[in-house]
Amino acid sequence: MSPQPQLPILARDLITRVQEAAEHWSRRIRNSVDAVEIGQFRHVDHANAHFLELVLAEHGWPGHRLVGVDGCRAAWRIALHADRFDLQRAAAHLLHRAVAEDDAPAWQWAHLQDRTLIMGAQAQEWGTQYRITPTGVHRCPVREPAGLDTRRAAVGLPPAAIAMAALLDRLAVSRQAADPTDGVDALLLLAGAA
Repeated sequence: MSPQPQLPILARDLITRVQEAAEHWSRRIRNSVDAVEIGQFRHVDHANAHFLELVLAEHGWPGHRLVGVDGCRAAWRIALHADRFDLQRAAAHLLHRAVAEDDAPAWQWAHLQDRTLIMGAQAQEWGTQYRITPTGVHRCPVREPAGLDTRRAAVGLPPAAIAMAALLDRLAVSRQAADPTDGVDALLLLAGAA
């Protein structure tokens, strides 16, 4: 049994924000939103990113001791969806420190670090980031692909092929091609599947 978080109200705030945003994240991935909803969703993501920025400034990374396992995961999901390079880079740095202090899981840091690498136009390390295009689901470029599964195992991620199969199952698409997205590349991040 894990101990009670030091700041249960902050944990509840983080979890509530993610619960409220989760449906729009899912609908955006499925490309089933109109222009008005996209604007509303961006506003939610911006507000959540601003909230997380304040949390990071006051507390550092909200790890297991501060906000519990669920609160830590919620903070990580907010950081992933922030799509603000400066915030994601700062959050990845603080999350890495929390991992070193055994206050957060390494796989969360790997996802966020990959996201910052892709956002910075670099190859990712752990293969957690994907693009959906009219031709299918594609893993974003990976540094040294031959060592990918070894790096993934080191941070607690499943092998890349298993992650891709889970992602495709989650998206409910065929293994041959994803649903068309009107010719627009969309950066896709599914935290639980990769």
